[in-house]
Amino acid sequence: MGNAARALREAAQTLAEISDTPRLDAELLMAHALRMERSQLLLKLPDLQCPAEFDALIARRQRSEPVAHIIGIKEFWGLDFQVSPDVLIPRPDSELLLEEAVRLHADAPPARILDLGTGSGALLLAALHEFPDAQGVGIEASAAALQIAHNNADALGLADRAKFLLLDWTLPDWTGAVGHDYDLLLANPPYVATGVQLATDVADFEPRQALFAGKDGLDDYRIIIPALAQLLSPTGFALLEIGYDQAIPVTQLALDSGYSVELKQDLSGNDRLLILRPEKGLGFAEATR
Repeated sequence: MGNAARALREAAQTLAEISDTPRLDAELLMAHALRMERSQLLLKLPDLQCPAEFDALIARRQRSEPVAHIIGIKEFWGLDFQVSPDVLIPRPDSELLLEEAVRLHADAPPARILDLGTGSGALLLAALHEFPDAQGVGIEASAAALQIAHNNADALGLADRAKFLLLDWTLPDWTGAVGHDYDLLLANPPYVATGVQLATDVADFEPRQALFAGKDGLDDYRIIIPALAQLLSPTGFALLEIGYDQAIPVTQLALDSGYSVELKQDLSGNDRLLILRPEKGLGFAEATR
């Protein structure tokens, strides 16, 4: 046993070699080892002793294992989600989809929400938390990921409003099992081009099927966008997360399918989200002003 404050300082120095947020990583791992919230840790830090297991947790992080995998939890939209190597870790950038969903439905909350590639269920469950009268469906091709989504729905008290389907959208006629007339469709599909070199904590620890989408990263958009006509209500919105360099090609796919498009940037100023509406009329330049 040793002084927790000193151990945190030393751990942050050690993790600075592999992490952009070494102090935060160390605090989260220390709080996990002490079985307390990070806020409690910071309040009580001067009086705490370092638990014996802390060094082993830091050693795992040194090997680039994500903090979320080590502690089994990732916060997203103010909610805690169980995660594992079977699901993509929810990222802060994806909260933009929820921000825009709230804006778009300020006057008329959605009754039916669909999440394509639900993974941990973070997007769907956060949306259901935000819209308490809505019902939601999440589809996912991985049975292991779907179990995580079910666990999160149970933990958040949303299981009665969330339905999850084991479904692969690369198979024919997949939309028939999903239903139609969704007011809000959320999707963070795979969009990394095959061959792109990712950071070690992503490449070695997160599911490849949730990351890579063909040689240009657009394979899944080519499936999803033409299918929207069978899924959305006449006044529905589709919110698609995209890679930072994909706004033009994905917008063109949407325009070719008869959708108007609005482009949104994340907090870093990168293109991150396309909002599709089932109507014609806007070209890329006008849609992205």
